[in-house]
Amino acid sequence: MTPDEITTALQTAFNRCDAASCPLTDKQKEILLQLVEEIHKKSKHGKSDTPNPLDELTPEELETFLDFVKIEEQQNRTWKVQLLNDWLHNNDSGKVQFIRDRYGLQWLNRVESYHFDKYAYFEDALKLRVGDRIEVSNALWEWVQEDGPCKREWFLSIVIQIDEINHDDDCSTNCVVRFYNGTEYEIQGIYEWNRYNWRWPKQ
Repeated sequence: MTPDEITTALQTAFNRCDAASCPLTDKQKEILLQLVEEIHKKSKHGKSDTPNPLDELTPEELETFLDFVKIEEQQNRTWKVQLLNDWLHNNDSGKVQFIRDRYGLQWLNRVESYHFDKYAYFEDALKLRVGDRIEVSNALWEWVQEDGPCKREWFLSIVIQIDEINHDDDCSTNCVVRFYNGTEYEIQGIYEWNRYNWRWPKQ
């Protein structure tokens, strides 16, 4: 959908909410429309060269924010959705209220999964979900060497299945991805021993 189509769909949704006697406030409408505008700007200008928004946080804010994200992910909740819900319902966001007060929606919308990669100690805290886009290395299915004939390449794919396998005290996670040519591939131990072979896409 184009940004204009999304805006039109949102306006239709606003009208339906009004008709169903569940109107959104002007502030809620403004937040949603700003989000569409930010998505449009991002798609127009690309985001691979943009600075990492997490770098704008103070060290204390960063630690608090990363703790919040990690807890939300461990409870199988999407951290960004939780914050947006707080903002839409004007709820206090607790220890991360500073994100709303100091940085706002524009900052939140700039944060993408790959921004967390810079913080190596945190990279495994973001859980994969069905529908996520990831880049997968050819090292999974062929021998690659830094100085050999086969170099490491990255291929965009979509996560279509996640299986957690528990054997007594041993746990691992397998993930099935689908490439854009329709081929599917199962990555065993995606967190445990194959973390080096996938990454969050930057575009």
